[in-house]
Amino acid sequence: MGKSSRTKTRDQAPAAGEVGPRQPCPCGSGRRYKACHGAPGGAPTVFVNRPFEGLPSECDVVALRELVPAATAPLTLKDSDRTVQLCSLLPMAAPAMVRENGDIWLGLQVQHGFGDPARDLGAVLLKALEAETGIVGLTDDPGAGPRLQDLITGDTLDITVHDGFDYWIADVEDRDGMAAALEQANEAASPTARLTTVEAAYWTNVGPKEHLRWVMPEPEDKLLDALARLHEAGQDQLVPDSRFVGMFRAHGLLAPVWDVPVGTGPEPLEEPAEAFAKALAEALADDSDLTPAQRSSRSGLANRQVTIR
Repeated sequence: MGKSSRTKTRDQAPAAGEVGPRQPCPCGSGRRYKACHGAPGGAPTVFVNRPFEGLPSECDVVALRELVPAATAPLTLKDSDRTVQLCSLLPMAAPAMVRENGDIWLGLQVQHGFGDPARDLGAVLLKALEAETGIVGLTDDPGAGPRLQDLITGDTLDITVHDGFDYWIADVEDRDGMAAALEQANEAASPTARLTTVEAAYWTNVGPKEHLRWVMPEPEDKLLDALARLHEAGQDQLVPDSRFVGMFRAHGLLAPVWDVPVGTGPEPLEEPAEAFAKALAEALADDSDLTPAQRSSRSGLANRQVTIR
């Protein structure tokens, strides 16, 4: 009886055309089917594969949300002259803060889980515009409404990467109450710098290793083809003893990652990154069929992807 019971309770293989409960949901949300469109009532939220498309400096926004510990950028609102600062992370991971002087700080590294981070940021910003002071956030799905890119204007963001989170208290006179939290946050922040010769490329030192992580805007298939061409041609090494190790996938974009020798720092990467960007542009413009060797390289690159969001 026990054996028969165990047999009945095993997960059954899905019929042709069906999706198993533990398989990824076909909608692309990254959730298992049983927790998404296979859940009672269907998917809990809408899922937007590339939520930050159309934002100024989309690639940098993705980097600040997923890869960069401490960075800020001012935002220009379409219909208000309020001062708004986009921040990678705020104290206590707050979604937004309205400062005593009326300035608004908007936090990127907040996972609301409502399916569209750009809509969540837009809803938080609207709430902050109505608040007097203090922390502002979301407790419920905001539903339909303007997304962050609908509320701001401009072509690019002026990104400032900070050594730590001292910017949290730059305008605060009484800092004693935040000293311990600030010290803890600073200790957890890996040294990071944004390269100046190319867009959205960030060097970081994680202790035993240094990396260059570079968020790129091109469609995934086209970018993989171009990277495969460069890899097969031996053109994907930035500096001696560096190594192209794979890619993150975040918010619909790929972020290639290189290991670089410890002690390299960001400055020696500037010229090689600029040269690589030119070679990549040429490879992206090449619409010829991949050779068998290039197809093999492409397959290997595709297997070295890690999806963050």
